[in-house]
Amino acid sequence: MSHQATLSFTTRGRSTLDITARVAEVVRAAGVTVGLCHVFVQHTSCALMITENADPDVRRDLETIFGRLAPDGDPAYRHDLEGDDDMAAHGRSVLSDTGLTVPVGGGRLLLGTWQGIFLWEHRQGSHTRRVVVTVLG
Repeated sequence: MSHQATLSFTTRGRSTLDITARVAEVVRAAGVTVGLCHVFVQHTSCALMITENADPDVRRDLETIFGRLAPDGDPAYRHDLEGDDDMAAHGRSVLSDTGLTVPVGGGRLLLGTWQGIFLWEHRQGSHTRRVVVTVLG
């Protein structure tokens, strides 16, 4: 059995957005008791991650780390068609990830107590992002 849905999210610029509940809704609608849930973002300047859902400082600190790894406006970048954050956002996307897989058991996501699924916007401006959720079981 398989089920797929495309979700749309509007980001607030460089930040993280907890999408766990929306992904969990797709899993429930799939009616799969045991299986896998794959989540994929269809863009090259944002990412998905599973990380701590209780303390937002974790996500702020991750942003600090990525700001050091891929700073905006680095003069060594050639690709800057959409501004100083353009190439940095692409680099951050590659360093993080555009897809993730979560096991499904008992008809629900088997995330740990403190885990959440987050859409991580790497651009400074607001964007509409599409996330494909595929449930197999």
